[in-house]
Amino acid sequence: MSKLRARLLGVLVLITGLLTATGAQPAAADPLPDSRWFDTQASATLTVANGRFTDGLGREVVLRGYNVSGETKLEENTGLPFASVADAKKSATALRALGGANSVRFLLSWAHAEPVRGQVDSSYLAAATDQLRAFLDAGIRVFPDFHQDLYSRYLFNTGSWYSGDGAPKWAVDAGNYPQESCGICLFWGQNITQNGAVKQASYDFWHNAHGVQGAFLDTAQATMAYVKQHLTTAEFAGVVGVDPFNEPYAGTYDSGQNSRTWERDVLWPFHVKFRARMDAAGWQDKPAFVEPNLFWNANIASRRQEGGLLDAGTLGSRYVFNTHFYDQKAISGILMWGKAGDGRYATDFGTVRDRASAAGTTAVVSEFGHPLSGSVSDKAPTVVKAMYQALDSRLPGSSWWSRAASSGPVLSGTQWQWDIYSGRHHELMNDNPDKVLTSGDAWNDEDLSAVRLDDSGTAVLRQDARLLDRLYPSATAGTTVAFTYEDRSRDGSTTLTWNPVPSSLPHVSQLVGSGQYGLLLWRSDGGAAPTELHLPASFPTSATTVVSDLGATISPPAYTTTTPIGVAPEPGGTGSRRLLLTAPGSRTLHYALVTNGATAPSADLLSAARTELASWAAAAVS
Repeated sequence: MSKLRARLLGVLVLITGLLTATGAQPAAADPLPDSRWFDTQASATLTVANGRFTDGLGREVVLRGYNVSGETKLEENTGLPFASVADAKKSATALRALGGANSVRFLLSWAHAEPVRGQVDSSYLAAATDQLRAFLDAGIRVFPDFHQDLYSRYLFNTGSWYSGDGAPKWAVDAGNYPQESCGICLFWGQNITQNGAVKQASYDFWHNAHGVQGAFLDTAQATMAYVKQHLTTAEFAGVVGVDPFNEPYAGTYDSGQNSRTWERDVLWPFHVKFRARMDAAGWQDKPAFVEPNLFWNANIASRRQEGGLLDAGTLGSRYVFNTHFYDQKAISGILMWGKAGDGRYATDFGTVRDRASAAGTTAVVSEFGHPLSGSVSDKAPTVVKAMYQALDSRLPGSSWWSRAASSGPVLSGTQWQWDIYSGRHHELMNDNPDKVLTSGDAWNDEDLSAVRLDDSGTAVLRQDARLLDRLYPSATAGTTVAFTYEDRSRDGSTTLTWNPVPSSLPHVSQLVGSGQYGLLLWRSDGGAAPTELHLPASFPTSATTVVSDLGATISPPAYTTTTPIGVAPEPGGTGSRRLLLTAPGSRTLHYALVTNGATAPSADLLSAARTELASWAAAAVS
């Protein structure tokens, strides 16, 4: 029997054993709390159509949320994001109510899924699935991520300055790698290109030395099959896809090879193999969230490498273009003086939009963020604001009102990261009892979590709520034309306003005042289901004003099928809320301004603002 046939038979036996031992799929769950008539159909499997995420009602969907969580990189909770399901539920509720999220990238550990070669640990899969379910129960969509950084923690010695995560010990032992050393490295990421052990191990993975890539694919398939088997049909619909491999890099290139040919000849065939494993595990209706060479969009020219899956052809509905973005110049502390400003990342995120469009699919920026402590942490309020601005629109605020038709699609994104144990870890770095890490993320001196637990065990934000809990179009019944959101988030005591209403719209400007506002332009699809915008906690119904071609209202009423502008809870029972806009006509242009600015504006002001917006919207898309 060939080695390939033997391995495939082993996977079949493994998966069959897992499914047989656990019995039939769980019974269908009841609809989530606070659901409305359209929510069950809307929450059917998310697909990719016409270059956009699309729900079961054909609405365009924007995924916004966080990575859950870097705790998976640590050993203190055995490679799980949480110590318990109770903590997972607490985190999910807070993530929805405080962080405004509708999705998470859920980290999984290969090392813990397959601690012994060829033996998948069903207890780890069960615990991970139970924690994943806590987010589905809160109305949050999930895409798992088989995470790795620096290949594996087992490459690093107990006295090392750095650590990794990903591959199990047996995979490292198989390689007999040299003593790890990064030389003069100021940042952990330099290990990727300077640490000989990391480079060789990564190279071996991509070339399936010692059969390690094949073993990973076997475990990934078994993991996906287990998750599908242990979720109800409704729960599994909330699992929107999977990220096959975090931040892929060659390690070293073969003679005559470069980053682009490596993507073409090595990385893309891996993604195709992983896609086949998804299909075999019953995930055929879900896209693979595939990442290119991690350096393809580096914003330091000397680190950038040609890539972006340029030779993969049309990805279509089976794949999502998945990338990360960190401002390496800002993080360096040397290459960017001062702070980020209006439109800083418009070009960078515009490149992501263009690459996804050229590939015939949609995009997600599945990691972005900035350190919250250390020498460059003062830049975080402006850097993260500029990243969210670039997710919302490809235009700077200074030109959005005059060029709204060029705003581009609203990008999906998950911020790094959401770790309720921030600052309260107890991690033995590389199993060294003399190096117990408690501060920050407890991993390579990182500190990026947007949340922590206070002394009472309550989840609280570590960043400005106005920055994180944002207005955004979570589902658009039709086609989004343009969107912008002025969050008025703060840098210390300074309110950052990068997109003021222009003086040419004096009544709109008066209505908004110094408040937050968002503006959506869209063309309706003629369906009965509404367009949804997440309402931040800073938009209580009593303080929310909506001016639209659908009407103008102060304190929108509760949603009904006959109410064009209404408010309702978001499904999941977390207390989060949404604005629902029911628009008639097919391909009809609509607009909606949502603000918490003026208190009790007069009918005359609402009417005048509506007239201004109607004229502006007609001119903007002419």
